[in-house]
Amino acid sequence: MSGAVLVAVAAAVGNLLQGWDNATIAGAVLYIKREFKLESEPTVEGLIVAMSLIGATLITTFSGAIADWLGRRPLLIISSVLYFISGLVMLWSPNVYVLLFARLLDGFGIGLSVTLVPVYISETAPPEIRGLLNTLPQFSGSGGMFMSYCMVFGMSLMQSPSWRLMLGVLSVPSLVYFALTVFFLPESPRWLVSKGRMLEAKQVLQRLRGREDVSGEMALLVEGLGVGAETSIEEYIIGPDNEIMDDDQDLSGEKDQIKLYGPEEGLSWIARPVTRQSTVGLVSRHGSMASRSGLVDPLVTLFGSVHEKLPEAGSMRSMLFPHFGSMFSVGGGNQPRQEEWDEESLAREGEEYVSDAAAGDSDDNLHSPLISRQTTSLEKELGPPPHGSLSSMRHGSTTQEPVSSMGIGGGWQLAWKWSEREGKDGKKEGGFKRIYLHQESVPGSVRGSLVSIPGVDATPDGEVIQAAALVSQPALYSEDLMKQHTVGPAMVHPSEVAAKGPSWGDLFEPGVKHALAVGVGLQILQQFSGINGVLYYTPQILDQAGVGVLLSNLGLSSSSASLLISAITTLLMLPAIAVAMRLMDVSGRRTLLLTTIPILILSLVILVLGSLVDMGSVVNASISTVSVILYFCFFVMGFGPVPNILCAEIFPTRVRGLCIAICALTFWIGDIIVTYTLPVMLKSIGLAGVFGLYAIVCLISWVFVFIKVPETKGMPLEVISEFFSVGAKQTADTKKN
Repeated sequence: MSGAVLVAVAAAVGNLLQGWDNATIAGAVLYIKREFKLESEPTVEGLIVAMSLIGATLITTFSGAIADWLGRRPLLIISSVLYFISGLVMLWSPNVYVLLFARLLDGFGIGLSVTLVPVYISETAPPEIRGLLNTLPQFSGSGGMFMSYCMVFGMSLMQSPSWRLMLGVLSVPSLVYFALTVFFLPESPRWLVSKGRMLEAKQVLQRLRGREDVSGEMALLVEGLGVGAETSIEEYIIGPDNEIMDDDQDLSGEKDQIKLYGPEEGLSWIARPVTRQSTVGLVSRHGSMASRSGLVDPLVTLFGSVHEKLPEAGSMRSMLFPHFGSMFSVGGGNQPRQEEWDEESLAREGEEYVSDAAAGDSDDNLHSPLISRQTTSLEKELGPPPHGSLSSMRHGSTTQEPVSSMGIGGGWQLAWKWSEREGKDGKKEGGFKRIYLHQESVPGSVRGSLVSIPGVDATPDGEVIQAAALVSQPALYSEDLMKQHTVGPAMVHPSEVAAKGPSWGDLFEPGVKHALAVGVGLQILQQFSGINGVLYYTPQILDQAGVGVLLSNLGLSSSSASLLISAITTLLMLPAIAVAMRLMDVSGRRTLLLTTIPILILSLVILVLGSLVDMGSVVNASISTVSVILYFCFFVMGFGPVPNILCAEIFPTRVRGLCIAICALTFWIGDIIVTYTLPVMLKSIGLAGVFGLYAIVCLISWVFVFIKVPETKGMPLEVISEFFSVGAKQTADTKKN
């Protein structure tokens, strides 16, 4: 996974520049005031600092739609160019107005990088380490602040510090970022698939994953093109075909079984739906917290059920699934196997379908028939067809060639099934379904009494597995094409699905609305949880603790002492973020929020008490200092990085750019409101009142996380979107009932 790690590190340089700029302007403004005599013009002084916030807010309004249109990488390149140009203009800045313009350009660069870097990392990272890699922007941002504070502190010791040089240095690291974005960063494979550029996406995935076989993940990315498909939860018993029970037991009949083929000849398994115990899927069997408490969103319980019993060593994920080939022939295992492609498919091999990719973007510019004609360019681009043509699925046929696993990360497997039934007019009607499978328990723990399902016995080796399944209509399935008497599942080419593009109407799909409520809610609560207030008050607290006096005795000016205090404070954050990086994919996002927010509340309550109760200046200052350090450390472990990580994970590919822009816009607007209301609040309700208000917001945040925010660790992005779709449906059903 070194390819994905290096790409994430390179992308996170954009956040390093944002942190660098934030710290630099905080130090430089002390000297800008003196040169332009702004002591009597606080509005202009505030504008110099805030112009980057305004620029970031403006650019974020358009960034989502543009990112979905042009791609993630071009906007990261533009971001690096904006950083570079703004640095040069700030270095020149003959007057305040030019400086304000430069700060606006700088804000444009900040807005693009802060919005798109988490999205880019989420779309390129493997599910197993996505949380770790997406914490890198937080780490690099704090690292940039620390380096910048150190630089500005060093310059402040000079006889005549130059604020232009402080701000202009930004151009140097921005050149490095430009080189990385142009020559090293690939385009997001999910975006490439969304544009029908399949061969490019495959090549990028091979580079990121460090292996040739990426067929399973490519298929997953294609499935991620859909928005708002009807999804249901089923449960399957999976095991060797000679171990699964007869039809008269508590399983569906032979016609509903799915046969899974492995790479070795004669090695196969059978998956059959469980009918008696799967009533409402995962939630009912694991016990719905929503029904017990009446508070928790069913979606949270749905996600939680996946993480309750994760497979251990020796489980299906390590023992059985890696041997699954592409899995799926439908119908009984007695049907004849076909080595040859369907004749009608071969006859249509010469038909053309042109994607939006340029002529050099894929093999023969995707010259081959639609998937609705069975043998497609998609199959050619993804490598050897795993189970013959798609039409062979209808006839229950498979090839016997060794094929790769369809693992998609996090213990999930991707499968499809074709089923037929008698229509009203007596004609056969078909249904093509996509399945995400996930093991639910350790084989050894269920041996001999497989989840107490009547008639189901585990094999002596414990190879019978119970798996949860998310069943939905494939993204490429077209019911309209069924009327054209196609052979096999009627499907369209990915580029035809991609041609629809994102639309504002997709935002009103229940699953997307549900995800937006979570994302926007987290961004609002994060901004009002007190981080800006604590940052604002930190120099005063540390000065009361005697740090300022100590530094003055060392011969430092008040400006230099303030910068050094800020550098030390930022340095303390880095180890805490490193711990969060380790825990993000182990404990999970939700758990980190639920465990760190109470520490934030405690810290804020102590700060309130320290403001109201006089315990002596030394004691008050010491307690306040410890509280501030605790607040910073636990904020950057949870409430700092997690909202951005979750917002980059929970939206479908087709509308991810639009949705992340809405969340980022909420972030910047909240930042502006909090920054400019803080002085007013300090005058009206005092320091104790401000921190008390922040503590109340943190309490509300904890309740919101407990009720509404699901755990997404280790899950493929496309599976997360499906869960939101199912959860929104279950929430609606709960309200109706």
